[in-house]
Amino acid sequence: MGSVFLLKGKNNKDIMVMGAVLLKNEKDTEDKKVNTNEENMTEKYFRPSKLPVLNNNKEASKIIGDYFNEKPSDIVLPKELTKTPYDAVINYFSILQEAENLPKDKMGGCGTIGWEKQPYPIAYNFLSSKYKSKVDYNAFLKSFENIAHINLIKAANITNELTELGKIKYFVEMETIEGSDKGNTYFGYYYGFIDIEKEKDTYRISSMELTGEDFLCAAYHGWRHNAEAYVDIAYGDWCKLIKKRLPTTQEGYIKNIEINGTDGKDYKFVFMNLTNGTDIEVSQFVKDKDNTWKAIKINPENCLKK
Repeated sequence: MGSVFLLKGKNNKDIMVMGAVLLKNEKDTEDKKVNTNEENMTEKYFRPSKLPVLNNNKEASKIIGDYFNEKPSDIVLPKELTKTPYDAVINYFSILQEAENLPKDKMGGCGTIGWEKQPYPIAYNFLSSKYKSKVDYNAFLKSFENIAHINLIKAANITNELTELGKIKYFVEMETIEGSDKGNTYFGYYYGFIDIEKEKDTYRISSMELTGEDFLCAAYHGWRHNAEAYVDIAYGDWCKLIKKRLPTTQEGYIKNIEINGTDGKDYKFVFMNLTNGTDIEVSQFVKDKDNTWKAIKINPENCLKK
């Protein structure tokens, strides 16, 4: 994952959100719908998450008061907050949970909101030295503009042998409360990937990329949002790789789809199910001679070029 805050959109302006690269949410405008015979569409696509909040480490949030009005450069994080990659992720968002950076024209709430801007200098210190060299504190702070509350609802370690050496990769999803110029507030959902690196005897965030979720796209358009349909079309129709697709197995928000390949090999595709109902592919594996899964990288788009 890159660590430069860029989204090439209108006027090629750089867009940063919550300290992360904001990736463009590709819109699938096809009207080729797939009837998956699953739950009611309203339940699947239009309801917000009911998952428990993960970033609720009260010990982490206690240090906000210890560094009240301190500059980022004067803050030293307690080592226990970043002793493992998972600690770094959970405690970073625990610090940020009740941070608020609403502009005057998009205010929400009935007065003071949480810790206001006090958590941001502390959260900035969860970034690696290399990441800080590319994003200064002012840019980091601005990336949280119009965000008033953050709940981390999904965090899964998806590191495998294809992950860049020295990095640990996490998939995350979060729900935010954002302001508006209408006087009310809205829920916003984002998913993305966080890279963690060891820095001395602690772990720091070395890059982040997020993508915003659309609650109208998957409900009305395309097959790319459904894992089973995606596998059938991308790996079946395009790559001619499927001899037989086995029943999907799902544990929580993680979906595993296995196939018997036309080349005699077995494959597994791992998807994360988002709050908006969309399935996002995060890993691909092939079973080797020792009957163990080995990470691979297949780009189905290349199959169309053959």
